[in-house]
Amino acid sequence: MTFTPRSPSDVAALRRAAGRGSIEGVSVSDRRLEDLATLRRVRDRIDREYDQPLDVEALARDAFMSAGHLSRLFKQAFGESPYSYLMTRRIERAMALLRRGDMSVTEVCFAVGFSSLGTFSTRFTELVGVPPSVYRQQADGVMAGIPPCVSKQVTRPIRQKQAKREGQTPS
Repeated sequence: MTFTPRSPSDVAALRRAAGRGSIEGVSVSDRRLEDLATLRRVRDRIDREYDQPLDVEALARDAFMSAGHLSRLFKQAFGESPYSYLMTRRIERAMALLRRGDMSVTEVCFAVGFSSLGTFSTRFTELVGVPPSVYRQQADGVMAGIPPCVSKQVTRPIRQKQAKREGQTPS
């Protein structure tokens, strides 16, 4: 039986049920499936609204969870925290805009949802390995003729620490 929570009290009932195994036909596995569906909705919202001011507290509130619980479940399901996922999405989009070459670094910064050029440059350098201005110069014409779906996979940012662990060299 699938139960879709409609209010915070429904979510609370599901969580209480998890501790006892089941309540009114809702099993722990049903709760896990509901949590995964909620996490997919959170991830989809981040993908859709990456350029808006999003924070984990607001995402958690809309998912009827605490920020800590959302972060824990999100990391278990997707391998990174909601904040990290948001930053990765923003930087991926920034990389695409910088490759196009018709916007300045400052315009790209604000277009992808950052409110500070310094924070944008720091996060970009952390994920990509070079500052946005250098990336823009290097990427000029490099991906010409390559379909966007392929270039997105090829240019996906890898965190510096992760790249070192996996023995990869960041692009």
